[in-house]
Amino acid sequence: MDQHPGCVFCAIVAGEAEASVVHADDTAVAFMDLNPVNPGHVLVVPRAHAQGLADLDEDTSAHIWRVGHRVGRALRRSDLRCEGVNVFLADGEAAFQEVFHFHLHVFPRFRGDGFRIGADWAERPRELLDEEAYAVRQALSRPPS
Repeated sequence: MDQHPGCVFCAIVAGEAEASVVHADDTAVAFMDLNPVNPGHVLVVPRAHAQGLADLDEDTSAHIWRVGHRVGRALRRSDLRCEGVNVFLADGEAAFQEVFHFHLHVFPRFRGDGFRIGADWAERPRELLDEEAYAVRQALSRPPS
């Protein structure tokens, strides 16, 4: 597997750093987050180093999300406090990515747990939404770089 020197997640995948693993297969490893939002917070990472979405092939990405789905269902069935589940991806520094090895956060939620994402949730005019949809459609029509 492609490993990146100095990457803590690559070290975990290689078995060179401690982790509390909940799932491992040929493509992905899922382990407990050392600094969890709530008890039961799991990170799902590809074995091969990929910094973000642009560096990850679609098959591996689909597998990561599939494992995340299974982890989320398991959290709901577990004895951990879990009234809901968040699946969260931070892709890039502006999106709060701190470890630059692609990882999917899957964590249990419950009333009063204190986790918040603040944003301006104001409704956008249809004209702007249509322009933004056009920009995304244009990008989707181009081959991945």
